[in-house]
Amino acid sequence: MEVTVKNMNRFLMFKLPAAFICGVRLKKLDEKKAIATVKYRWINQNPFNSMYFAVQSMAAELTTGAIVIKKIKESGKKISMLVTNHNGNFTKKAIGKISFTCNDGELIDEALSKTVKTGDGQTIIMKSIGVDEQGDVVSEYEFEWSVKLKSDKS
Repeated sequence: MEVTVKNMNRFLMFKLPAAFICGVRLKKLDEKKAIATVKYRWINQNPFNSMYFAVQSMAAELTTGAIVIKKIKESGKKISMLVTNHNGNFTKKAIGKISFTCNDGELIDEALSKTVKTGDGQTIIMKSIGVDEQGDVVSEYEFEWSVKLKSDKS
């Protein structure tokens, strides 16, 4: 099955229901970029009248992970993926519609190539930036992904 925005949002509904219920949706996915949006509302609020940081984390992670999933699927290889670390910085209250963008699609290509060639696990740090409707940055995330060729079990 091809990895598309529609298929990823369906995946979200069944495999990451908390993100889906909170309103996280993938809007764009290609070889270089992924964009996800989430709108501030009652279900994803914090006590400070803005979006809860965990909801922002889910949207940001989706932008990085969707690219990794797409590239793994396109490689035709059995490769495992796992977030091994993440970091978030918050610069403004997240209210309204927040768009998270990851432009690091090219970075994952080298890691996947190395893991297929050597069999060794690789790590890569991918960024996702969240901006509000005025274009102001509300949060910035870094996700460290580990990818590794799955071993053939005979």
